[in-house]
Amino acid sequence: MTDGRRPPGRAESVAVIASVRGEVLVRRPGEVVVESGGVGYRLAVSSETLASVPAAGREVALHSHMILRDDAIRLFGFATEAERDLFLMLIGVQNVGPKVALAVLSGGAPRLLLSAIAAGDVARFQSVPGIGKRTAERIIVELKEKVAGAAAEEIVVRRISDDPRTLAREALMGLGFSMGEADELVDGAGGETAEELIAEALRAAR
Repeated sequence: MTDGRRPPGRAESVAVIASVRGEVLVRRPGEVVVESGGVGYRLAVSSETLASVPAAGREVALHSHMILRDDAIRLFGFATEAERDLFLMLIGVQNVGPKVALAVLSGGAPRLLLSAIAAGDVARFQSVPGIGKRTAERIIVELKEKVAGAAAEEIVVRRISDDPRTLAREALMGLGFSMGEADELVDGAGGETAEELIAEALRAAR
């Protein structure tokens, strides 16, 4: 029997604050503080996101995700929805917490990290501080199929009658590839379904 309370120290992800827009008060490695409506929000960020945050005094808009603990409330900021989506996938992997997930995201643009996952590039993730070989392998195993499936699912559901190659191109552009890059990758990919084409294209883009 339980009283409904979380076990001590357990983290819980919530989507109460989905985005933050306002003036940059502080900008330093690992975090930014954004003032919005008279409230300063401290957001932990990856190096990739920090590079897109302007200097103090200028306005910024960040996607965000909140994680509650018994002893703290943490807010994480992301320059793009693609980065936030990848963060959520990463923290769903055993032994990958928010800090490690941000370290992974600091290793490159989301599309490059997604390509590495699709290609099974264990070495890339093993080089991230805080990640050993087992965790790197677990990231690949648990996320490899999701990368191709999630990229295609939204478009396939919305436009199920479209040609698989058209769906694959749109999915790749949604991951950050330019139209020309998506065309080239899909033209060189083999497969009959959008998911197969996307997986092949991401492996080739590594």
